[in-house]
Amino acid sequence: MRPAISAATVVAGVAGAPVRQSLSPLIHNAWLAAAEIDGVYVAFSPPATGFESFASGLRGGAVRGLNVTAPFKHTALEVADRASERARRAGSANLLIFEPDGIVAADNTDGEGLLDAFAGQAPEFDFTAGPLVIFGAGGAARGAAMALLEAGAPMIHIVNRTLARAEALCGSIGDRARAFPQGRAREAMTGANGVINATVLTEGDGEGPASLLDALAATAVVMDMTYSPVRTRLLDRAAAKGLTTVDGLAMLIGQAVPSFQALYGSAPPAIDVRSVALAALDAGKLGARS
Repeated sequence: MRPAISAATVVAGVAGAPVRQSLSPLIHNAWLAAAEIDGVYVAFSPPATGFESFASGLRGGAVRGLNVTAPFKHTALEVADRASERARRAGSANLLIFEPDGIVAADNTDGEGLLDAFAGQAPEFDFTAGPLVIFGAGGAARGAAMALLEAGAPMIHIVNRTLARAEALCGSIGDRARAFPQGRAREAMTGANGVINATVLTEGDGEGPASLLDALAATAVVMDMTYSPVRTRLLDRAAAKGLTTVDGLAMLIGQAVPSFQALYGSAPPAIDVRSVALAALDAGKLGARS
């Protein structure tokens, strides 16, 4: 049982807009209870244009830290006084730590979460075997691209509705990335080693990845960062074609592990938080993508 809230309770949370249905409080509070840590993890919903003021007001450590989700990941990095190398490379932060001296430190655990999800659900996957395709060009896509390149991917194809955003992301990555407009998605996916959906808009028919799976290599892995539902149309169609799939809930839990350690000073206990999260999703209580 988790200790009652006290004057020494370590407060942390997740900030996003929207964030009301986030699974992150459920996951972190389950770990806190199992470890009997005097801590609590809550959801914050600052105004969509007010994150900088909100985060600056937390300087000094009354709140130990925040996980940060859409649409605030880029601003979170800008607010920070110092940032980890992986946050700088990703160009965004999903974790802020508020030090007692007023310093704000930024990190990005999204890439670590993605690689952990692959390790758990596609353990035989060879990142070096061919190009990988990412649908989307936001903060989640950026973090994924950097992690995949560090894992040895020879090339990243970024597909986005707005080509300029894909080109900007590729420009920040370097010569191992190439931008494609939505209308050339099939070209981007032809022979690819895997595809990752980092949007909530392109999992269906038309020019989204679910309609183009036949273009992939036979050994490709398909991942969808969306976790509500856990089994998206994209993953269902990929599985029906015999392709290995990786779901967004595995990534969410994977990125939460290093976040919990940074926020509360110890690794999370070895409990089955995936089952806890799935039960909440099945009950229709939660499910925002954060």
